Amino acid sequence: MITSQEQLRALYNAPAERALLKQQVELDRYCLRFIALSPLCILSTGGGAGMLLDASPRGGRPGFVKAPDKHRLLLPDAGGNNRLDSLSNLLQDPRIGLLFMVPGFDETLRVNGTARLRDEPHYTALFRSEAARTRLVIEVTVQEAYLHCAKALMRARLWTPEAQVPRTAMPGMNQMVHAQVGLAEPAEPQEVMRARYAHQIAQEQGSELLG
Repeated sequence: MITSQEQLRALYNAPAERALLKQQVELDRYCLRFIALSPLCILSTGGGAGMLLDASPRGGRPGFVKAPDKHRLLLPDAGGNNRLDSLSNLLQDPRIGLLFMVPGFDETLRVNGTARLRDEPHYTALFRSEAARTRLVIEVTVQEAYLHCAKALMRARLWTPEAQVPRTAMPGMNQMVHAQVGLAEPAEPQEVMRARYAHQIAQEQGSELLG
């Protein structure tokens, strides 16, 4: 069992100088371009009092996360299951990690910093055409940013068409949840759920564009 930094480091070569130097304290033009192309990021948070860490996907149109300057990011909260795990965590511990992905890119972008939850109208109004019912915006103060190498996504073959797994390989989401919690009523079929979500998203985006 590895219990010390010395034991851990002994298993690996020293990092290349480039791997250390690439970490920046602000967003340069490459980071900003990557964020502008990204329709998906993974948001990592941790609550206080020994609570478990949490990772949550956030998606939108490419560039749905805005960068008003090289030191800040604005991430709209479009709503989901209303558990509010990530947002509640940030109220207790402002540290945040973001992993940005771009379809077709095997590289990713990692951004770490601290966050505040902003509900002032001049923040939420920035996303009127991006996502519906933006009740609040996560304002991230960037402290670390660096591009992550392609190896993990290359190993996963994430964007390779022949690596795609048919959705029929597992039951539908609602079928699985019904089984997990022991609900007796029939579960909503996967295709019905997707159609309902697609309709909701279209309505939300349409209402924002009209409003």
